[in-house]
Amino acid sequence: MFFRATAATLVLMSVTPTTPLRVGNASGFYGDRFSAMREMLEDGRLDVLTGDYLAELTMLILGRDRLRDPDLGYARTFPRQMEECLGLAADRGVAIVTNAGGLNPAALADRLRDLAVRLGVDVRVAHVEGDDLLGRAAELDLGRPLTANAYLGAWGIAEALRAGADIVVTGRVTDAALTVGPAAAHFGWARDDYDALAGAVVAGHIIECGTQATGGNYAFFTELAAAGHDLTHPGFPIAEVHGDGSAVITKHDGTGGAVTTGTVTAQLVYEVAGARYPGPDVTARLDTVRLTQEGPDRVRVAGVRGEAPPPDLKIGLNSMSGFRNDMTLVLTGLDLDAKADLAERQVRAALKGREPARLAFHRSRAHQVPAGGVADRDAASGDLDAPEQDAASIHLRIEAADLDPRKVGRSFGAAVVELALASFPGFHATAPPGDARPDGVGFSAAYRPASAVPHTAVLPDGTRVDVPPPRDTAVLTPVPEPPPPDPWPPGPTRRAPLGRVAGARSGDKGSDANLGVWVRGEDEWRWLVHTLTVDELKRLLPETAPLTVTRHVLPGLRAVNFVAEGLLGGGAGSGPRSDPLAKGLGEWLRGRSVDIPEAFLP
Repeated sequence: MFFRATAATLVLMSVTPTTPLRVGNASGFYGDRFSAMREMLEDGRLDVLTGDYLAELTMLILGRDRLRDPDLGYARTFPRQMEECLGLAADRGVAIVTNAGGLNPAALADRLRDLAVRLGVDVRVAHVEGDDLLGRAAELDLGRPLTANAYLGAWGIAEALRAGADIVVTGRVTDAALTVGPAAAHFGWARDDYDALAGAVVAGHIIECGTQATGGNYAFFTELAAAGHDLTHPGFPIAEVHGDGSAVITKHDGTGGAVTTGTVTAQLVYEVAGARYPGPDVTARLDTVRLTQEGPDRVRVAGVRGEAPPPDLKIGLNSMSGFRNDMTLVLTGLDLDAKADLAERQVRAALKGREPARLAFHRSRAHQVPAGGVADRDAASGDLDAPEQDAASIHLRIEAADLDPRKVGRSFGAAVVELALASFPGFHATAPPGDARPDGVGFSAAYRPASAVPHTAVLPDGTRVDVPPPRDTAVLTPVPEPPPPDPWPPGPTRRAPLGRVAGARSGDKGSDANLGVWVRGEDEWRWLVHTLTVDELKRLLPETAPLTVTRHVLPGLRAVNFVAEGLLGGGAGSGPRSDPLAKGLGEWLRGRSVDIPEAFLP
């Protein structure tokens, strides 16, 4: 159980298996909709409001902030949101749980206490620490990173809430822990209530990315719009968590977007790997998840099984490696390959003797293929006889990186611009030369025993409570792939984009790309699981062909999940791809043409 704040008192919440805990989310990343916190507090009832601000790239950003000012290192938008909403949350008895503390949760907690005094709002603030291992990097053999943070679990949050905290600020905890901690405190779960904990992990994973669970970034968004769902301003998600760990995913009545088994599936397959989804408190079995549309904007998530967590904690490491810059030239009309080759030769010659350590040239379209246009033209080709100039053009992006900022500063851009009257016909750039910027290279993950990482809840009265590591653990092993269903029988097919029948969502895991693909019917599943193999994926996405790609099968979700190792180079803060987070990878796949049974197509 835990205490819930009102304006001036703490009210003990009743703890019964039949009383769900309404956990909302108001942030899926650092930079998400600023007004979401107020909207979630004003638009309906909540018990807990979470905010997820941290991603791999965010830790790099916060690490740079801390280099400039040791008092920083937290999400600076959060205090401004709380200045608007602190009194409202207290009046409504809503506990706030957030990882906005980033690299400096203690400083953010102090700032919130000062804010509460200034606003005259009586709230109790706690924080969780221990994840920041930068000072022990040498001891733990982690190299010399800019940031080094272990992914802590939910029990520090639970301790703080049990002690009466109205606001709990954490550093790097797992995203799902923001939901699991309040649920564990509310229902009094034990450390080995694995099924309940796993159910809350799945619920937390679904709502952690905000509006991605309510129609945002959804592959079949046009169908939602056609069904009357307004996607202009999607509402943020809510998980009604029950005492057994099952949950109903929903949103406030009257808000935009939609909650369907499809939108929930899309988020479930986002940035996961196999059937075992490991965390510091429990390993959730994603192959046991069952989704049911319970009513409009209500999806029940049930049946989740849990297992003991792995013995080691994941540690996210960010490192900075020099500086980077880029220039983009526009090539138009005829002889595009020859123009690009000439530009590359000239730039390399101009930089001879001071060429950066990394100098790469990337060709891409400067335009969209128009409706009814040529869909299979090479991505780095313009359209001949095009009625618009952009349609006849491609971009040549020149990327430079080096430890020495002088090699990639304005002089690099100036060397490119000096070719303007001496290079290919039609030479022009998309922007003038700019300054070098820090190059965040190399997010990587290390694993160390949980017993080597402190986990401390600092309660509202300053008491420090050590959270012990799990007593029982289990080494993570892959779940054997289940026998596939019988294949869809041979019959007439039609060449069409895969996305006509399959949804997809993709994202980054360090230097690896993650791509989940699902279908909505059992017949389509019989076809997809036999058709979309690793070899077929590599054929459809040639960039993945030389890479190690692993496929994981999730029959209960009618989904296959792929991990393409190394596709993103140095990860979110670096790498040559124009989509360094792999957010568009799934849509690229959906746009590729395959032979689809006519029975599945309109």
